[in-house]
This record gives sequence, C-alpha cells and structure tokens, in this order.
Amino acid sequence: MTASKRHGIKDLTQFAMDAIHRSGEEALAFYGKGNPKIKFDEELVTEADYHLMEFFQDQLNHHFPEHQVFKNDQANMEYTHDETRYLWIFDPLDGVANFQAGIPIWGISLALIENFWPIFGAFYMPATGDIFHAQAEQKAYLKKEEICVSEQKHINDESLLLTYSRFHQRYRTTFPGKIRDLGCTGAHICYVAMGRAEAAVIANESFQDLAAACIILEAAGGKISKIDGSGFFLNEHLDGQKINDHLLIMAPDIYSQVRNCLQDIS
Repeated sequence: MTASKRHGIKDLTQFAMDAIHRSGEEALAFYGKGNPKIKFDEELVTEADYHLMEFFQDQLNHHFPEHQVFKNDQANMEYTHDETRYLWIFDPLDGVANFQAGIPIWGISLALIENFWPIFGAFYMPATGDIFHAQAEQKAYLKKEEICVSEQKHINDESLLLTYSRFHQRYRTTFPGKIRDLGCTGAHICYVAMGRAEAAVIANESFQDLAAACIILEAAGGKISKIDGSGFFLNEHLDGQKINDHLLIMAPDIYSQVRNCLQDIS
C-alpha cells in the first residue's frame, strides 16, 4: 500500500512526529494540576482532553485539510482514492489518573491509516520524553533506537506481566515473575514492544486507544490476541465502542506459558 500520491510517507510521518510533540507540550500545561482535595479531577481531564483534540485538529487542518480525524461511529467505511482516505486516530490522554495526579506514566497516541491499512503509529510520553514510533511492517523505535520484543523463551521469576487495575477481580494467577499495573495501556504495550515486559493483559479498550500502540507492537515483533488464543483484528472495532474481549499482549513464543498462568474466576 503506497502512502500517498500527493504526500510521501516522509511528509506524513514528519507531520505526525511534529504534531504529537507539540501536543505533548500543550498537555504539560495541565499535567499534575488536578485538585488535590479530590481523588480524581474529572474537570481538569475533560478540559485538557478537549483542548488537545482542538489543538490537533487545528494542526491537521493547516497541513492536510481534507484528511479525517477518527470519531466514534463516524469512520468512513468507503474505499476512496481521494485525500479522505487518510484517517488520523488521535488519543489525547492515555493514563488520565496518572496525568491529573502528577505521575509521569501517561501519554498521547497518534496513528494514521489509509483505507483501513495501517501506515504509522506513535506513542509519546511527554513527562519522561519517551517517544515510541513505527511505520507499519517496518522497524519500531524508541526515539532513534530500534526496539523489539523480549527474546526470552520461557517466563521465570524475573519476568514482568503488566495488567489493568481490576485484574485481581477477574483472574487468579500463578505467574512466576512480577505483576504490575502502571496505569497506562499505551505504555504497557510499548514496554512489551521494547522487551521491558514479557506480556500485558488489557481490558476495556477501544479502537482509538489501541490503534497506534498496535502498529508499534507488531513492528517490534509482538502479537495481540484474545485471552482464549483466538485472533484479534483491531479493524473490527472501528465503531469506537469498548472492546469486550480481554486481550493478551506478548512476544509470540510465550503465549501459552502466560495464558496457562491465568485462571478466570469471574
């Protein structure tokens, strides 16, 4: 799949990298400024989310005014050769509880698809300066350094499994290593992509949440599947609704080992 007849892949990826960095600078103006008297400052998060969406839309309108931005239930399902074949998926805040509380593990994701084919994905963590990015079916990078999933063939007591917040209510586990919830799905997926963690279990996500990180994960040699081992196809969830399936992110060779450690007790 060619990236564009009017705009080369370099133009599109350069815009993406510039836009996500600028969005990160905007996000830092809100970071850690949640009301300390309440557990979760929804008002701050809503204000930041709205501002960042508007900021990205303005940047896109300036550079590629005919391109589309993904919105729930508004994805164009028609194949086309004009500029509307480009769909940008922008998730302004992943890890909102960390973001409003001043914990640095949160990020912004941006993906580009062309007539439903993935082109590029980036996940930027402004508070740490880490940016993960990849062109589909090419190499994955943390900044300028190539990354890949763990080459470990067997999980052990040094292995790391990343999970979501209510994991313990759904699963009993015999995983031999460390189990952590860092509060940010995009970071979890990218940490698997770079080999910092062997696997992650995620739940209650959507197309918008996963579009960029999945491109990075697959470019790094990782895989995403349903917990039962059946295939997972992200484009089946273009309606933007929550994905009901629990998903396992991992290096492909260790799927069965990780899955055998998880007992569903729901």
